[in-house]
Amino acid sequence: MSEEAAALHIRRARSSMDLATVIGLACGFLFIAGAIFIGGAPKSFINPPSILIVIGGTLAVTTACFSLDEMRRTMRVVLQTFMYSSRDPSDAAVQVLKIAEMARKQGVLALQNILGSIQAEPFLHKGVSMVVDGTPGGEVEAIMRREMHSTQQRHAKSTNVLRKMGEFSPAMGLIGTLIGLVQMLAHLDTPSTIGPAMAVALLTTFYGAVLANMVFLPLASKLERNSTEEALVNNIYLMGAASIGRQENPRRLEMLLNSLLPPSQRVRYFD
Repeated sequence: MSEEAAALHIRRARSSMDLATVIGLACGFLFIAGAIFIGGAPKSFINPPSILIVIGGTLAVTTACFSLDEMRRTMRVVLQTFMYSSRDPSDAAVQVLKIAEMARKQGVLALQNILGSIQAEPFLHKGVSMVVDGTPGGEVEAIMRREMHSTQQRHAKSTNVLRKMGEFSPAMGLIGTLIGLVQMLAHLDTPSTIGPAMAVALLTTFYGAVLANMVFLPLASKLERNSTEEALVNNIYLMGAASIGRQENPRRLEMLLNSLLPPSQRVRYFD
């Protein structure tokens, strides 16, 4: 590997457990479990019919709103939410500026030597490859912007699925409450059936509220946050590849990138 390629080597951050998500959800459920155990009779909070109504009903109704592929994709994305892969926007901006400076000094064709070192970032690799192949800067920007928009749309669909689950689970809890009340009123002459029917009535509302506010909506917010961070880094790569394709001055590119970055993360590569 050449000296320039070594300097531009981008290593994708290792994925590790997202402690914020894990600790937040775990502590929330621990607090509820602690309150249940302190109050006594924890077994009374376990009711299979209520679980069937809320979880099964929520999944079924949400599936009716979307497609099976979207539901499967959302489940995969949710699992990825528990893994954290950090990509520093400032570091991405510096790497783009190094590539732009190399193209300015040695010519665009010199970027062939560093394509292997940026394979860890497929979006950047695609943009630089198009530039090396002679694609005009405007076309590079249009292609990469369409791809980025498509990625954001896929993320938005997964977020919408989770938000719909967050909407439907309390509604399914209400349906379960009505079922339990009907069963209770239908057997008022049999005292032994009143307790189980009331348990279904109350626990379905409990399950629905817990799933919506402690699982589905928080995960939807985390997916939205992760998508925003990924879009910022990809936008940096997009602007860099387009600027190189238009053979612009890297100093101008630095100003453009700093307009995207928050004040605390702005770079001063040429100062």
